[in-house]
Amino acid sequence: MSYLTHIVCLQCKHEFELGETFPTSCPRCKSAWLDACYDYEAVTPIWKQGLDGRERSLWRYHELLPLTTPDPEISLSEGFTPLLRLLHYEKSFNHEHLYVKDERNNPTNSFKDRQAALSVTNMRRQGINECVLASTGNAAVAYAAYCARAGIKLWLFLTSLAPAEKMREVALYGAEVVKVSGTYDETKKVAAEFSARKGIYMDKGAKTIPSKESMKTLAFEIAEQLGMKFYPDQPGRWIAPDWYIQAVSGGIGPLGVWKGFQELYQMGLIDKMPKLGIIQAAGCAPMVQAFHEGLENASPVVPKTLIHVLATGDPDYAYVLLREAALSNGGTMVAIEDGETFRAMRQLASRTGISVEPATAVAFAGLEKMLLDGTIQPGEVVSINCSGHTIPAESHILGDQFDKYILDLEINNAATPREEGLGAALQNLSERVTTIVIVDDNPNDRRLIRRLLQSYKNYRVYEATNGAEGLEVIRDRKPDLVVADLTMPEMDGFTLLEQLKHDPEIAHIPVVVVSAKSLTAQDREILETYSNSIWTKGGFDTRQLVDHVVNTLGHAPVEVIRSARKEKPIATIAPQPEIVDRENNSVIVVIDDNPQDLRLAAKLLRLNAQYQVIETLSGRDGLKAIYNYHPDLVILDLQLPDIDGFSILEALQKDSKLRDIPVIIVSGRSLTPKEQEIYKSNIRSIIEKASLDQQQFIDIIKNELR
Repeated sequence: MSYLTHIVCLQCKHEFELGETFPTSCPRCKSAWLDACYDYEAVTPIWKQGLDGRERSLWRYHELLPLTTPDPEISLSEGFTPLLRLLHYEKSFNHEHLYVKDERNNPTNSFKDRQAALSVTNMRRQGINECVLASTGNAAVAYAAYCARAGIKLWLFLTSLAPAEKMREVALYGAEVVKVSGTYDETKKVAAEFSARKGIYMDKGAKTIPSKESMKTLAFEIAEQLGMKFYPDQPGRWIAPDWYIQAVSGGIGPLGVWKGFQELYQMGLIDKMPKLGIIQAAGCAPMVQAFHEGLENASPVVPKTLIHVLATGDPDYAYVLLREAALSNGGTMVAIEDGETFRAMRQLASRTGISVEPATAVAFAGLEKMLLDGTIQPGEVVSINCSGHTIPAESHILGDQFDKYILDLEINNAATPREEGLGAALQNLSERVTTIVIVDDNPNDRRLIRRLLQSYKNYRVYEATNGAEGLEVIRDRKPDLVVADLTMPEMDGFTLLEQLKHDPEIAHIPVVVVSAKSLTAQDREILETYSNSIWTKGGFDTRQLVDHVVNTLGHAPVEVIRSARKEKPIATIAPQPEIVDRENNSVIVVIDDNPQDLRLAAKLLRLNAQYQVIETLSGRDGLKAIYNYHPDLVILDLQLPDIDGFSILEALQKDSKLRDIPVIIVSGRSLTPKEQEIYKSNIRSIIEKASLDQQQFIDIIKNELR
């Protein structure tokens, strides 16, 4: 049974009833700081009898939760973690009753599992199947695990300072990782913009009602467990500690815990409210600074701490609420230097056998300081939130080769408005999160199509070698587009199309068929029903295929620099010079990843003849320049960092408009007789770099362009 009665805005105090879904803002003042209220008179007699016999998870407190029952497909028995005595510290500081609330025993080793459990369950009940979240680390791991169980696709936006092991772990759960080269507050803004552009639900984190309400179960557990320890023969006895200590970033966690103790106090189950010990890393301590200066609001700071999980520079209204709670009964806020944190981390592990991450060690360093300076008085009962284990994700499973997208917010041109730079970065990200699956048993054809597409757009491309494998990849990745061959082993393209289009979860995905198979009238009828277009291998301009794919995906057209050999250029590719009069000048594209060799070749060409030289340092840029400029000659190195020279030669041969462009190989790699035979239609000459004769080089060029 739900005992939830209404919602109140913490800022304007407006009260209103709950609708079909949990509100995200106040209807009067639009504040996101909302609180859920319950029928406490009805719940009090139930809890006074004790909760023995109930499941030992956070769901045992369902009367005072916004969701009253767990989803068995999502829940991991989160909550009701151990309350351990810190006996070694008690002896060292001559202070009894120091208790660790060991949140490491939650499914992903942090108290954020409480938040994820309720939030993801709520999303599932609302029919949400895709979500965006910004996080500094622990919430990311928790949401990734619970979204995986719920079948919800998760886009995680993390700062570039987030620990690599946490990025690997969330990727292991199947989340899409977007790394932002900015602060956490900037990352939240970027995530919100991405959510709005894509029309994807964005979880507001611990501000939401399910999230905040989940945190108060920590208070319920501490009070119930202390009652069990102090009065084991009195069921239903609840005891509040004198202090609750937690390291904070944004501060929502202790706000939820504080509310839990308030509810117990209101129901008469505890006789006092604990004092709050709010601990921050000194390099990111806007709350501590404002608190000790007596300020009612905290000014944002730029984080300068190695404890990146706690690097939230703007506490917003959370500080106002925490300050009020701390001042109400003698609580405090403490800043801890990074060096103190790492010392406390080592000491805790070596003396107590409790291994924690740096963000948790901040709380224990704060505990030590409060014990030494007398802030914690003799005899006071203390509970410390211990969240986050030092054990990293299994890096050998994923290494650093997991899917992530880097969104660079740095703007080199100071004259460019930051909003404009952000827009460009998000547009680039939009391309990078577009997924294409290529299904073809011919590895050369797969590689060619992939490189053609990626030479123009930052698409993420997956490959499958047959229809059965392709169907599995499509169901797993749910791409934006599929490019498929027809004649393949195990499962041909026709069967793949039929199964794809009869699966409601992937039936909407457009399919482009690229095949060498001769099609009957019946084949064409089937393909016209199930696919978006049909292309015959070797019978089309590769640029047309690229344009078709880009248009099908709804992206901006590929930039065309010059569509015909003698057209006046529409634009130029910086930093290349503009195309000059082609009646008197030949265009040469030089592709070489060695800057010195590239400059030498370009210099020789410009000194000895009137050539327009386009310099490129990678295979991708070189291929793009060939398509854009349609040169009279290509000078090509074979050993390139991204797309090798052989792939470029393949692309030329496959394109009817490019296959006649002559190519001169200048490379440190020799071609085998077989390779020379395959590419003889394009290659006019082969020059080894080690034996390059400058005059011979110029003579070959002049002879070819005569």
